Amino acid sequence: MEFRISPEDRVGAQPGKRGGKPAAKAKSSGWGKGRVEPTMGSAVGGFVDDERSGGKPASKKPVKRGTAKVANGKRRKRRGLGGFIVSIVYWLFMAGLLGTIALGGVIAYFGMQLPSSNTWAVPDRPPNIRILAADGQLISNRGKTGGEAATLRELPAYVPAAVIAIEDRRFYEHFGVDLYGLAAVAVESLRAGRVTRGASTITQQLAKNLFLTPEQSLARKVQEALLAVWLERTYSKDEILELYLNRVFFGNNATGIEAAAQTYFGKSARNLSLGEAAMLAGSLQAPSRLNPKSDPVATAARQKLVLNAMAEEGYISPAEAQAAQIDPNQKVRTKVAGSESYVADCVESLMQSYLGDIKQDVVVSTTINWDLQKQAEFIVKEAVANDGPKRGFTQGALVSMTTDGAIQAMVGGVDYQSSQYNRAVTAKRQPGSTFKPFVYLAAMEKGYTPDTVAEDAQFTYEGWSPHNASGKYAGSVTLRQGLAYSLNTIAARLAIDVTPQVVVDTAMRLGIGSPLEAVPSIALGTQEVSLLELTGAYAPFANGGIGVIPSVITKIETTDGKVLYEASTAGPGRVIAPPIVAEMDDMLTKVVEVGTGKGANLPGWQFGGKTGTSQQAKDALFVGFSEHMITGVWLGNDDATKTTLSGGNVPAAIWTQFMAKAHAGLKPIGLPSGYDASNMPVAQPVIDPATGQQAIDPATGQPQVQYVDPLTGQPVQVQLDPTTGQIVQPTAAPQIDPATGIPVDPATGQPVQQGFQIDPATGQAIIPPANQGDQLIYDPNAAQPTPQQSPKSQHTLVDLIFGG
Repeated sequence: MEFRISPEDRVGAQPGKRGGKPAAKAKSSGWGKGRVEPTMGSAVGGFVDDERSGGKPASKKPVKRGTAKVANGKRRKRRGLGGFIVSIVYWLFMAGLLGTIALGGVIAYFGMQLPSSNTWAVPDRPPNIRILAADGQLISNRGKTGGEAATLRELPAYVPAAVIAIEDRRFYEHFGVDLYGLAAVAVESLRAGRVTRGASTITQQLAKNLFLTPEQSLARKVQEALLAVWLERTYSKDEILELYLNRVFFGNNATGIEAAAQTYFGKSARNLSLGEAAMLAGSLQAPSRLNPKSDPVATAARQKLVLNAMAEEGYISPAEAQAAQIDPNQKVRTKVAGSESYVADCVESLMQSYLGDIKQDVVVSTTINWDLQKQAEFIVKEAVANDGPKRGFTQGALVSMTTDGAIQAMVGGVDYQSSQYNRAVTAKRQPGSTFKPFVYLAAMEKGYTPDTVAEDAQFTYEGWSPHNASGKYAGSVTLRQGLAYSLNTIAARLAIDVTPQVVVDTAMRLGIGSPLEAVPSIALGTQEVSLLELTGAYAPFANGGIGVIPSVITKIETTDGKVLYEASTAGPGRVIAPPIVAEMDDMLTKVVEVGTGKGANLPGWQFGGKTGTSQQAKDALFVGFSEHMITGVWLGNDDATKTTLSGGNVPAAIWTQFMAKAHAGLKPIGLPSGYDASNMPVAQPVIDPATGQQAIDPATGQPQVQYVDPLTGQPVQVQLDPTTGQIVQPTAAPQIDPATGIPVDPATGQPVQQGFQIDPATGQAIIPPANQGDQLIYDPNAAQPTPQQSPKSQHTLVDLIFGG
């Protein structure tokens, strides 16, 4: 628009008609002749009247506004609106400037609380322990993360895509802090009247996980942003994403995508399906709650949201998103932690003693037979489920190992997910009569034999009166029968005779490591031990007398193959003399043939074992062995309440089922006899020096032979079985030292303890049967059956008494 001033509005112009009377002429002044000085009223257009000029008053009639007046008014109006806008811009600028300065101050203040940036470094990922079965099957991952690190190139493309789609869609566009995302969340939250969602980028989340605490504060958010920017300047986007996937928490002690895949689906992250990847990505919002195990329904809903986000971003098609969604009527199937987790816990607990502090990922190879481990788990679970309610027990444990101590299976409880307490390793319970073999072993080493006769009758010793669980007493029995029928009075007499301290020493020599008190009642298994150490202590009975240290780890190496530890064959060595092993196997096989362990069965195999039932049947055990394997079974309750179990029923049945599976396809070879065949006497013909031919026995007319020691070549005396013609293995009866007259151990030559009588006819030791008060009375004149008489006659008597 063009603004013009009319001639009459000019200064000094003649007034025209404007709807009013013209103003009076002013007197000329000395400034110039004929110049007209307009009055303020007429010249300016009526802002004020002209009374101050000294002329006539202005007309009362309203004055019309001229063109110049209108234009001038418009100019003033426009100048006021522009000034307001300028003022707004100015103050906004000033507010922004002040805000920027304040923000800078806040950032500087909280940034100064961080260490110097030149010291910032991504901390090393806690090392992972990958535990493998003997065949390479993954048992579990242990360590603070629960899984190994995975690289982006190893993962399906939809795994990182799922995380980006739901957590940070502009991940590849921002510089660590998403300003656009912050603004969008702010607007969304203002409209909703509450904070609707977070605005942290993947980089910010990584910064928090790597460097900061979960504290919710302004300081932490500022430091998080600073660290995120530093990460973006230091690492590429793919490196940041890979770090994030390996460090983010997915719930249930799973840190990192590999740990999450193993924990929830029992597979490597490399093999995740699209639906599984979306489920894991969705759980990142609230990992302790939104995971397949804690809340499958909410997890499925979250999975749908992730898949739709992936489709919106173009990572997958809508059809693929629909196909990958979980059927709402279908239960989310996740991996259930089985009994192998008890093995993994055991291995993890050993790592410090084997390697010290672990600095890198390691791979641990174990002795575990994966198939037998799962068989053991199933058998124990089935037994507890089927027999537990009617017999009053809720828990079970099983340990099985080869005769050299290599653990093949370990079940620490019925359900690892509900209870991680390892009842095979950590729990210590009364072993009951499964402890008696150590008492009998001490007696055999003192000079007694399986045919030694003792009195099964009640007695009192220093205020202690042991009694048989059945309340029945058989009178004179052999030690073989005493162990077979688990007669408490016989075990008690032996413990008192050899002394409780010798029993303790014997048990510890075979592998019992728990503290034991040397008291007479130790004979009845009243002191607590673990199932693992008890089972391992039976190994010498199965392998010919060699002590073992139960082991589960064969090798530890780094992920690139560097060996850090390898198991050796070193061990305690021989802990039982060969003849004594033969005697113990003789008695322990009778336990399962005719005694309390006859509920255990392994057709076609020679095997031995012992039952055990603690006071009030709070614990029931069976430990048995073949030449291939030793297996121990425990049943009971964690609160030690009584049951109606005994070692000979359900525990023996579990042992039978498991050992049948473990021996499938193996060839029976029989238990060790206690002697090395290469050291057995060798038959040689007797040569007549006159003829150079084999000598003939004049009494029988048969060729003569002699037996010589294969090591020395010297002739030795042997006894032949008249039925088979085979050498009868010598017994371990003590020999009398001719110089001192003291009995000595034939295996070691060391003096044996006193307190027994030697049958002069047989050379066998005899346990006196009678007692009087608190003192055991030894009657050397009492008639005792000979070893040749006792097995059949006493066996028949005991069978009659105990219903065998």
